[in-house]
Amino acid sequence: MFHGSMVALVTPMQADGAVDNEALDGLVDFHVDNGTDAIIAVGTTGESATLDEREHCAVIRRVVEHAAGRIPVIAGTGANATREAIDLTRCAMEAGADACLLVTPYYNKPTQEGLYLHFRAVAEAVSVPQILYNVPGRTAVDMLPETVARLADISNIVGIKEATGDLARGREILERCGDKLDLYSGDDATAMELILQGAKGDISVTANVAPKDMHAMCAAALRGDRAEAERLNQQLMPLHENLFLEANPIPVKWALQEMGLIPGGIRLPLTPLAAQYHEPLRKAMRQAGVLPS
Repeated sequence: MFHGSMVALVTPMQADGAVDNEALDGLVDFHVDNGTDAIIAVGTTGESATLDEREHCAVIRRVVEHAAGRIPVIAGTGANATREAIDLTRCAMEAGADACLLVTPYYNKPTQEGLYLHFRAVAEAVSVPQILYNVPGRTAVDMLPETVARLADISNIVGIKEATGDLARGREILERCGDKLDLYSGDDATAMELILQGAKGDISVTANVAPKDMHAMCAAALRGDRAEAERLNQQLMPLHENLFLEANPIPVKWALQEMGLIPGGIRLPLTPLAAQYHEPLRKAMRQAGVLPS
């Protein structure tokens, strides 16, 4: 349903933590101009954990309205309470989002049956296309391929973002689910290889700062051009690595501030990037061609 380089968009903030709507509009334009294939609004990288429900819905509406059909918008609407996930997903659908991305319920540590029933409940309550999101490193729960295969039989569950970085896991999902749902990488460092194996794209942190090359790399991998995909991915690898020097989205927000695209706001408990990481990240940005050398 969606393909290519899909940016996990940051939520720009002023120094006091207020959402900066003008900078948000600017980021949408930046991605339209640079070939990004879809925008994910208010996912993990968008600091969904520290936006209240009103702000969460407002950012989704703003992105949808400013995108104005120029680029698909996928709204992050996951929560660790099923009712809240339903409310956020309904809000996103009413705002005009093209699809929703729902992370596994964090902290609760549900069983596989609980995960199945959670996602089924959201899908049955709200008809918008939905993409599952498995990221056990942040949620402390791992949705197994057999659970994904059960959920793939639900008509409006159309994909999964698999962020383990485990290529064998990706292959198993592809084997179990076939054409029932699309697989997306949620790990920039291994995304190229997963796409070459059959995934439809990458929901990317790196695309925030290098959208043109991430689009080109994903496009090359999607058409099976390994040589070109590897060339671009090698150029991007320092960013894939250094954008995780501290917890996402700390480094990527700092990088975008360096590029003059957003102010420096970030909400506690996240803090600005530690000074010791500034030069390593600058070096990676220069290597990727997003800062002058």
